[in-house]
Amino acid sequence: MNRIAPTALYQEVAERLRQRIFAHELTPGTWIDEQKLAEQYGISRTPLREALKVLASEGLVELKPRRGCYVTEISRQDLDDIFPLMAMLEGRCAAEAVKAAKTADIAALKNIHAELESAAREGRIDAFFEANQEFHRKIQELSGNRWLLSVIQDLRKVLKLSRLHSLSLEGRLQQSLDEHRLIMAAMESGDAGRAEKVMHDHLLSGREALAKIETSTGGKAS
Repeated sequence: MNRIAPTALYQEVAERLRQRIFAHELTPGTWIDEQKLAEQYGISRTPLREALKVLASEGLVELKPRRGCYVTEISRQDLDDIFPLMAMLEGRCAAEAVKAAKTADIAALKNIHAELESAAREGRIDAFFEANQEFHRKIQELSGNRWLLSVIQDLRKVLKLSRLHSLSLEGRLQQSLDEHRLIMAAMESGDAGRAEKVMHDHLLSGREALAKIETSTGGKAS
């Protein structure tokens, strides 16, 4: 029986392209030059095409018949569709996390929240963003629901296509921190229903902040 390599070549290529897309090195709407990329990576076009199929399944690129492959452009309508879904899913995650969390888990979440507080106090937006991501990941992990986690992760990948950042809106960082305090309080009190509601509202609040940025700049979501 033939042995299977620990990591297939196309998976490594997919990850490299994924990171370039998230960094907006490959911007939304960009045509992907398969020949050029294959030459850059020193590979044939076969693993590259397999990698693009993986990214297409994640919604990061679009394969258009006879036109090639393009980085997905995320529209305002996409954001309007995705955020309510994210709010529902992450709200459910918070409720399940409350029921499953042990004392040590809540302590770990409080440590992450402390990083949020510190970053907000010092005006370190990038640090706040990273701590925010970790805070949400921890709650999703605590839910113990791998199906919820999988769907949320896929949706969050698509949201990374947006160039807009809600924390860039004046006052949003403090508002987001206040919302996280409510989530943390619900987690500590063991109130699953409350945790679900405040998490749900937190996600929708993020969409409202993005909408204000779109209005003020007149720009597209992507």
